[in-house]
Amino acid sequence: MRKFAIALSCLAVLSGPVFAQSLPLDGTVVKIDEGAGKITLRHGPIKKLGMDEGMTMVFKAQRPEMLKQVKAGDKVRFDAEKVNGQMTVTGMAKAK
Repeated sequence: MRKFAIALSCLAVLSGPVFAQSLPLDGTVVKIDEGAGKITLRHGPIKKLGMDEGMTMVFKAQRPEMLKQVKAGDKVRFDAEKVNGQMTVTGMAKAK
């Protein structure tokens, strides 16, 4: 059992940098609307979504719990996709 706990701890530590690397976009939280499940982010270009310039825009949060991890003014790393016609944050973490 102890070996399993050690292995699980190592996996948790090592997965942090991997997860952070899978969040390709930088942004700053401008506003959070937990009731609507939305977040306003100021970000640079998002080429995969056809955005050639940075802007401030509202995204739907794929998972509402993401909104509880950040506050206005926080620097974040995130990823976004168009889901059911809405720009959606699919992953997010505070930037270091």
